[in-house]
Amino acid sequence: MSPVKTAPAELTADDAALRTRYLAEVLGQLYPAPCDTGGGPGPVVAEYLVVPNARRPRLLVPTLNPAVAAAAVRRYAEPQSRLARLKRDAVVAAVHTRTTGLLFRDRIRVTGPASAGIDGYLSDALRRDLAVSIHIGPARANRKPVLQLLSTDGDTFAFGKLGTGPLTRSLVKAETAALTTLATSNLSKLAVPVVLHAGQWRDSEVLIQSALPVWLPRAPLTPRRLTAAMLDVAGCRGFTSGPLTGSGYWQELQARLGAVADRPEGAGLAAAVGVLAAHSGDTTLRYGAWHGDWAPWNMANVEGSLLVWDWERFATGVPLGFDAVHHELQTRIQSTGDARAAVEATVRRSDELLAPFGVAPVSREITALLYLVDLAVRYLTDRQAEAGARLGVLGTWLLPVLIRRVEEL
Repeated sequence: MSPVKTAPAELTADDAALRTRYLAEVLGQLYPAPCDTGGGPGPVVAEYLVVPNARRPRLLVPTLNPAVAAAAVRRYAEPQSRLARLKRDAVVAAVHTRTTGLLFRDRIRVTGPASAGIDGYLSDALRRDLAVSIHIGPARANRKPVLQLLSTDGDTFAFGKLGTGPLTRSLVKAETAALTTLATSNLSKLAVPVVLHAGQWRDSEVLIQSALPVWLPRAPLTPRRLTAAMLDVAGCRGFTSGPLTGSGYWQELQARLGAVADRPEGAGLAAAVGVLAAHSGDTTLRYGAWHGDWAPWNMANVEGSLLVWDWERFATGVPLGFDAVHHELQTRIQSTGDARAAVEATVRRSDELLAPFGVAPVSREITALLYLVDLAVRYLTDRQAEAGARLGVLGTWLLPVLIRRVEEL
């Protein structure tokens, strides 16, 4: 699962209200009536500590067992900076010694019949006792409840996702199908979660997958090892080759573009794709599979294994090298915060990025630009701007660079 992102130091009143509202929404989805998330009369189903607080909720930690609570914080993700580790360790110590009142004052108590909440459903589905901690993600169209499942001894044995709306339900189904496919693909360069349970609960699509040991200390990741893992995925369902405009990928891209043609950005995007087709439609490309969101926060290199998760965007038949371009772009955005400059720099590096994938020199910039088109269509289809995603407005960063680079071909 994705590590917990660091919250902004200051939030506006509107930001705080949105986060508080989403927290209430998630609790209502996980503990619907007759459960009472306000802690009214009745047996206690669950009790959570809100970290860091109810205005900036990031993680709901179960508090009924201090050992489980400490493990929920310790094992959700491995912080990558010394300061972040110190903060994490302070929370772990507080929940383990029950001194959380000194650091955290916001708690949620859920009462009602145990069978009505998500805990009861998961315990029955997996046939074991368990505790749940809940990740509250940042605003984006594909935001969904993400659950860490722990044994009564505090071992993290699974992570779960709930698709609660049309988009997130489709993504949870897609990830279930992807993990099922990958389980029989003989991958040797990376570790992938295993599906433990998939099904429907009330109106939600549920996926429970085995926990990769993301809490282990990280090991240096070389470009060669990363490329080898990406090639492993690319070839997991075989390779094909052929002209761009005659490919199945192109036909699918056209259909996706048609679905967003009424959006203001859709016209500019369609025009750019038209220029690409006129310039490079006869260019022969190789096609394979890709993870679809291979970013630093969706993987961990530990001793002896490269762990990769969040496979909800997995697809086959895409131009070879898409994962490398995506990883480069997301890494640059994360490190600099300048998304537009990151797009420019990523396209400039297309030769270096795509050479290890055997992409012909004449096809490298075209592949990078096709990736940008693909990403832009995804953002428009998902309606990321309307969801308040930080990079949802494509006109501020991706589209200007894409259109200019296409016109310069």
